[in-house]
Amino acid sequence: MGNFAANEGLSIFVILVWLGINVFLFVNSYMAFLVDRYYYTRVILGHALSWARAPAACLNFNCLLILLPVCRNLLSFLRGSIQYCSRTAARQLDRNLTFHKLVAYMIALHTAIHIIAHLFNFERFMDSQIMINSSHLPYVLSQIGNNDNRSYLNPIRTNETNPTIVMFTTIAGLTGVVITLALILIITSSMEVIRRSYFEVFWFTHHLFIVFFIGLVAHGIGRIVRGQTVESVKVHDPVECHSKFETWGQNGTDCPEPIFAGNPPMTWKWVVCPMFLYVCERLVRFYRSQQKVVITKVVMHPSKTLELQMKKKGFKMEVGQYVFMQCPSISQLEWHPFTLTSAPEEDHLSVHIRIVGDWTQALYTACGGDKTVVLDAWTLPKMAVDGPFGTASEDVFRYEVVMLVGAGIGVTPFASVLKSVWYKHVQENKNVFTKKIYFYWLCPETQAFEWFADLLQSLERQMNEKELRDFLSYNIYLTRWKDAEAAHLRVQYEAEDDPITGLKQKTRYGKPNWDNEFSAIATQHPGSKVGVFLCGPTALATALGKQCMSHTESGTEFIFNKENF
Repeated sequence: MGNFAANEGLSIFVILVWLGINVFLFVNSYMAFLVDRYYYTRVILGHALSWARAPAACLNFNCLLILLPVCRNLLSFLRGSIQYCSRTAARQLDRNLTFHKLVAYMIALHTAIHIIAHLFNFERFMDSQIMINSSHLPYVLSQIGNNDNRSYLNPIRTNETNPTIVMFTTIAGLTGVVITLALILIITSSMEVIRRSYFEVFWFTHHLFIVFFIGLVAHGIGRIVRGQTVESVKVHDPVECHSKFETWGQNGTDCPEPIFAGNPPMTWKWVVCPMFLYVCERLVRFYRSQQKVVITKVVMHPSKTLELQMKKKGFKMEVGQYVFMQCPSISQLEWHPFTLTSAPEEDHLSVHIRIVGDWTQALYTACGGDKTVVLDAWTLPKMAVDGPFGTASEDVFRYEVVMLVGAGIGVTPFASVLKSVWYKHVQENKNVFTKKIYFYWLCPETQAFEWFADLLQSLERQMNEKELRDFLSYNIYLTRWKDAEAAHLRVQYEAEDDPITGLKQKTRYGKPNWDNEFSAIATQHPGSKVGVFLCGPTALATALGKQCMSHTESGTEFIFNKENF
């Protein structure tokens, strides 16, 4: 329970607070439309009025939150400020996309409730308008304002129409349709299968959020939900006067005709601040994108991995950070995230890009990956770089004991970490708090080791020269192999160096027994806080998260930090 609280306690608290606010707003708004002011509105609509307005209040709150988790510069600023006070609080900012998705799901839920309730409302407004029976209160209420059209309750002003026409001819109806269509496209294109296979579709449709927010702000301008004015309730008590509707406004009666008005639009008050912050965010990104970036070196690795080394004036980074990159010759709009594989101590920034999609393939071609000749520097494509932005891996050197777990190309943030470790020891930096690093790398095929093996060989050699063999413990796993490869590797296994990586440490086959690994580390480092850092798939994150919560031996705490890809 202690480890669970250390890893998930604050996250659960934040989620519970968020859910609690949603419940409070829903109930409070539901009850707010059960007061006397909306008595006559409920005569026509019943409780469908409250069912429409309660989710609208929750929508305002969640639309306030939805943009904040994607303001990368704001999060980086907050992360840098908070981590000096609370490392646990700073870790919550690394879960920004998870929270962004939860808020989006909540918006979808409340939108569905809001739409269904208003469909019933439109039908009941229509029914009361075409009733043509002056002995029924809903019909009488629908006729108020027919002459001067100044004070009315029923937004459907004629019986020669239908709810569908009203939906597409009123501000509320038309903007509601636009908002709903935009939301459907945004959510469906965000499904993992589309996001991974057709990133461009996801990227372009996600920017329909601009249409969504414009429609959201304009949605309440029509004031379609109406009730008695406060002044009217004082002279016309609906509880007492509703049964005297036949004499309303006549001489000698104490029930004048009720006066109705719509609620002023409120959504803009909720979203104006996050919209302003997001506009500032985009301006900062635009400014950064205009700064000159020079490609100094291009390396084509055999494993379909492209390495770009670049320089940008004033660029400063920390280990494990990432940048967004744009190649204008490929697309003026698309930005793609890549983890930095260079160390802060180096005079350049570098990224390793796996060629897996249309954009990366186009970049590979533009950099001469399909050519056998060396390209001149001036022929290389122009690049724009936005960042760097913080991740969980920034906190590596804040732990005395560290576990680094990378899967496939997910090893990239740890390239920066391991390089920085080497530089710190070369420079004999006495401020390095980290005393032990356990490095695990899981790869499905031998080709994936090629680009990273050089770095590990260099580290292994340097650590041996400085007699720091015990500082870095690395374990490399090949999770899939062919029979022919297995036979060859079995023959070469007795060689001094590993036949796959060229390292002294032999490659292991299969997957790690995480229970044994965690138990061994807990035994080796009693009373320590162990930072577990993962860049890999969700399934592996789930497995490691469970191990962190279940292994507390001799007071050892495992603190889980993850970057899913």
